[in-house]
Amino acid sequence: MIPRYSREDISKIWELNSKFSYYLKVELAVVEAYYRLGQIPETAYNHILKTADFNVDRIDEIEKIVNHDVIAFLTCVNEYVGKDFSGYIHKGLTSSDVIDTAFALQIKDATDIILKDLDEVLNTIKTLAFKYKDTVCIGRSHGIGAEVITFGFKLLNWYDMLERAKNRIEYTLNDILRGQISGPVGTYSNIEPEIEKLTCEILGLKPAKISTQIIARDVHSAYISALSILGSVIENAAVEIRHLQRWEVAEVEEGFKKGQKGSSAMPHKKNPIASENLSGLARVLRANSVAAMENITLWHERDISHSSVERIIFPDSTILADYMLSRFNSTIENLAIKPQNMINNIGKYGDIIFSQSCLLKLIEKGLTREAAYEIVQKEALDAFNNNGSFKENMHHHFTEDEIKECFNHQKYLKNIDKIFERFK
Repeated sequence: MIPRYSREDISKIWELNSKFSYYLKVELAVVEAYYRLGQIPETAYNHILKTADFNVDRIDEIEKIVNHDVIAFLTCVNEYVGKDFSGYIHKGLTSSDVIDTAFALQIKDATDIILKDLDEVLNTIKTLAFKYKDTVCIGRSHGIGAEVITFGFKLLNWYDMLERAKNRIEYTLNDILRGQISGPVGTYSNIEPEIEKLTCEILGLKPAKISTQIIARDVHSAYISALSILGSVIENAAVEIRHLQRWEVAEVEEGFKKGQKGSSAMPHKKNPIASENLSGLARVLRANSVAAMENITLWHERDISHSSVERIIFPDSTILADYMLSRFNSTIENLAIKPQNMINNIGKYGDIIFSQSCLLKLIEKGLTREAAYEIVQKEALDAFNNNGSFKENMHHHFTEDEIKECFNHQKYLKNIDKIFERFK
């Protein structure tokens, strides 16, 4: 029987012993379907359920002779079942009926773990976002300070992207959760569609509307693409952490545990190694999505050029997604967040990022937009180029009350609560 897998076991889903366990599960479901429809005697059905088994080493021995893994598997199973009942196993099937249907079950079990990981990350980020909902920091465009946002607002965008990533994975998984028991080239030449329908029902899958000896690989490509997008979403956050940890910014820092070292040469170093690791692994996931797309194009009704690719990219991609989510969650949980540095950065060049507020106030006082823009830009660039104070420069144009109104953090946050209400 297929065991229940935990996060620590995701790689085991793709091991040989596990793969053949899925194969056997499919074969036994077909036998049960035949039995339910009265096409296999009860004695044969009970005997097969009791005796059907396999041994990976024995399968390997047989495969060296027959050069076909499914035939080797079936030969081994039949050695356990015995000659009198072996004819009821794999009746009317072709190899891909077993492979593709079992593949769907493997992907489902791996995805269950990934989705649990995602829920943990979503909960971690959401909790942190609400905690820092009112912690002001600079919003940046083109890498340059723009206007005031909050750190919680920044985190909430990560949450939103990850939530969509989860929905995308669930959507593509739904297409994958289909089985085929349709025989050579998919025409049910030696098996009835009722067997397929009942087998899939037993396995918790949907019957494919059509299969041409294999299930078309566009659904598998979409799934791997969804994982690659998940990786890119994680990388988006990881790159942000890397930028924010730079000394010139210093608004967040990855956790640095006791005894940890950052450099063999420079003892002062604390590097964003987890985020850099996540950036690198996201590249692998994206590369795998290209290979998955190449698998869509096959010769006629079926070839096996996709098989060798999938034996690499599906274990790698699901294991990577699981690992990346776990490491990302740990990184977020252990972030050192520095609100005072965020305040300090807002105040650079004498609160230069309040330029639009000053622009609008001058327009309100009767200036044309062009004239107001020219004044504010002149004072801002003077502060920037001469390491001066924009706020002091604007005293030439505003009263003290107007200065307080223009250089007020809170006016930028008046709708933050409304944004957060969408995520409660």
